[in-house]
Amino acid sequence: MAKDPSDTNPRNWRKSVFVRQTAFVFLVLPLVIVANLAVWAALNQPYQAESWTGEIVGLSYSPFHDNREPTKDVQATASEIDKDMKVLSNTVQAIRTYSVAQGQDQIPDIAAKYGISVALGAWIGTDDESNLKQIDRATELALRRNVVRVVVGNEALLRGDVTVDQMIRYLKIANSKIWKPVSTAEPWHVWLEHPELAKHVDYIAVHILPYWEGVPINRAVDYVFDRLDDLHKAFPNKQIVVTEVGWPSRGKVLPRVPYPGMPAAEKGGEATPSIVNQARFLRAFLNRAKDQDLTYYVIEAFDQPWKGADEGAAGSYWGIFNAEREPKFPMAGSISEQPGWRVWAAIAAGLSLVPAMLFILRQRHVRLAGIITFSLLTQIAGSAVAWAGLSVAGLYFTWGGAIVWSFLFFAQGLLLIVLMAEAIEFVEVIWTRRGERHFEPFEPSHPTPEHKVSIHVPIHNEPPEMVRETLDALSRLHYENFEVLVLDNNTTDPEIWQPVWEHCQKLGPKFRFFHLENWPGFKAGALNFGLEKTAPDADIIAVIDSDYQVSPDWLKRMVPYFDKHDVGFVQAPQDYRDAHESMFKDMSYWEYAGFFHIGMVQRNNFNAVIQHGTMTLVRKEALKKVGAWAEWCICEDAELGIKLYRHGYDSVYVNHSFGKGLTPDTLAGYISQRFRWAYGAVQIVKHHWDALAPWSRKGGLTPAQRYYFLAGWLPWFADGLALMFTFAAIVLSAWALYNPASVVLPVAAFLIPTIGSFAFKFIRSLWLYAVRVRDCGFIESVGAGVAALALTHTVAKAMLNGMITTSKPFIRTPKCEDKPALAAAFIQVREEAVILALLWGLTTALYFNPHFADSHSRLWLAVLLVQSVPYASAVLFSFINVMPSLFRRTKNDEQKALVSAD
Repeated sequence: MAKDPSDTNPRNWRKSVFVRQTAFVFLVLPLVIVANLAVWAALNQPYQAESWTGEIVGLSYSPFHDNREPTKDVQATASEIDKDMKVLSNTVQAIRTYSVAQGQDQIPDIAAKYGISVALGAWIGTDDESNLKQIDRATELALRRNVVRVVVGNEALLRGDVTVDQMIRYLKIANSKIWKPVSTAEPWHVWLEHPELAKHVDYIAVHILPYWEGVPINRAVDYVFDRLDDLHKAFPNKQIVVTEVGWPSRGKVLPRVPYPGMPAAEKGGEATPSIVNQARFLRAFLNRAKDQDLTYYVIEAFDQPWKGADEGAAGSYWGIFNAEREPKFPMAGSISEQPGWRVWAAIAAGLSLVPAMLFILRQRHVRLAGIITFSLLTQIAGSAVAWAGLSVAGLYFTWGGAIVWSFLFFAQGLLLIVLMAEAIEFVEVIWTRRGERHFEPFEPSHPTPEHKVSIHVPIHNEPPEMVRETLDALSRLHYENFEVLVLDNNTTDPEIWQPVWEHCQKLGPKFRFFHLENWPGFKAGALNFGLEKTAPDADIIAVIDSDYQVSPDWLKRMVPYFDKHDVGFVQAPQDYRDAHESMFKDMSYWEYAGFFHIGMVQRNNFNAVIQHGTMTLVRKEALKKVGAWAEWCICEDAELGIKLYRHGYDSVYVNHSFGKGLTPDTLAGYISQRFRWAYGAVQIVKHHWDALAPWSRKGGLTPAQRYYFLAGWLPWFADGLALMFTFAAIVLSAWALYNPASVVLPVAAFLIPTIGSFAFKFIRSLWLYAVRVRDCGFIESVGAGVAALALTHTVAKAMLNGMITTSKPFIRTPKCEDKPALAAAFIQVREEAVILALLWGLTTALYFNPHFADSHSRLWLAVLLVQSVPYASAVLFSFINVMPSLFRRTKNDEQKALVSAD
């Protein structure tokens, strides 16, 4: 063991660190929080706009509360209407209604109590009998003193419910019965397209809604009055009443929709719904309408959540009051998009404060720069959660929407926990002081230990020549007291296993060969058989894979650690000798290296390394005490490490290569190996949950061991969540294409789990490789990242499979396979290729769909493209594997790899 040479007085050093870090908690951490709050304040600066201090001339009014839909034959009650009129009595002079059915015929009488005039609406739909009943009832109500005009039909022509001739018929009937002014309400372009309609109305009832045409907010009010000018020119002798005008506070961002003859100055831009924009529009419009003595009805008095299903996402949010009858914004003074942002900013700071304080007070081995970095990262994470919550504050949810958003927020929270765990590892690796648990190989001059080592070599259908090379390397060990047990596990072809048996006989009595037929338990079963056949005087069990060629000094320089009686196992990293053969193997080599030179080194500081089943040395007494190798688990090596820790044994990890094996020849083999590792991790977590649970107070694991085992596997669980996010994005994108007007793509719930986490992991990976993985340049680091991304879908499947199943057969990682045919480039990654095609296809379809030409939708496209990166990496990596001639390495690359292999 080697200690930090600067620690001349460890007690004083720890005390000074504790004092400094405690001071940091009370001095610097508040500054970080204040900086975060300042960012929130800067992003939520109130908007200054001209004020409106008078009464509003008119508002359109629907009396339906909550999510009650008039299409489902609900009745508006007199008490609800009365409460609404009381709210509006100090705000508006008149209201406009849409129908006289479902209790809405009570509105004129109740409005009269509060001195509110009514523009009475008669609904015109596809049913002629119902339409005539509407006109008859409107005729009766038009006798009320406060009914000032009648509107027969609302956008009936725009919807196509009636023809122009049918509408003219209804207008003639109404005019013959009603002595108040009569018209029908349609958008401005319908009036211009059907000027004959104007001959049968007393006034032009027009809808001018710039939002639906994608007019930018800074042009919206001018646009309304420009369209009014067009109508005045077309119908100079008709009064014009604006029966719908307004702007929504929430909904979909709409691109500009061109119309025939559109001036060049109006082209381009998009309409963004927001509270600030709604207030800006209304204040400016009301002031200008007053100057021009315009009669108008702003849409609308109260938000109507039920309209979202019919009119798109914005349909629910046109009210100047929300559905709870509370004003959304003031008519004078500054306007804030999120008046409650301070609460959410406090939530962000609070969510960040606890993990930051725990980290600062517990991780005393981390330098000040690391503490500051982690504190900043926690503030960013807390703000991300709060911002996502703020983005849905005030939304009206259906049960389905509430379930979808609840899942998205739950999954987002889990992913942020994973990112925090990765941030801890990042900070610890970059800014950790070298601790007492740093191990180096014993010097060759150290006396040869007396421990007898039994080396177990499990094989199954392995190429005989490769196994012979492995055994030859073992025969050259600079260690006298050892034996080798070759455990052939269910190889059925004698031509494969017999040459190995014959070679063992040539190597002498130290090498024993066992051929097991129909043997249960896979690799673990074979190793347990070997344990029974181990020489009685052997006290150390070593395991190496059949492709490993060990260094002669392996045992001599590692076994002495067992002189410390609480050491249960001693581990050296896996290494590979064939990286120079192809770009595929080079990328695989560096991807493996990240685990052994970053994660394992960091875990060793806390006695929490993953026990991997090759280049490992295990105390035989400990192995038997914990129940030997677990035949129920397809990662029996990692499971053994957990058991040894639970029984109080120590571990040693020496980051020095003592043997080199072979990387998989194909991506299929690479994938099957990673599936086994990930699935086995879930098996282990489920089996040992009583010890691994963060709240566990039993089970033999230290808090650090519990944390590092869970934190080490959390990124794999996050891949499972990411796959669910990907499927959710695919479904939402397809639904948006099917129903573009009604779907608001939930960008806020996807930005952090996709783009944010990808950016963080990319930077983190490159930084860690630069610091900890020697001889790995920038290009190699990127290649390792591509290889890791290519395995994302495999890991996700393994984790999800592991959660719902209890066992999978042992998956062997094949070696020395022939290169697959070109068709295998897609066969190896067929699922990834299908998902990639879906993501890119949906991205293309959304990009060229005019409904999604806005900036908000472009962010969603960025989400889809980032989600596609792992799948594109898998397809690219597969082509690199099967078409090495297209991905040749330079001679310099090959020489560098050969030096590394040596």
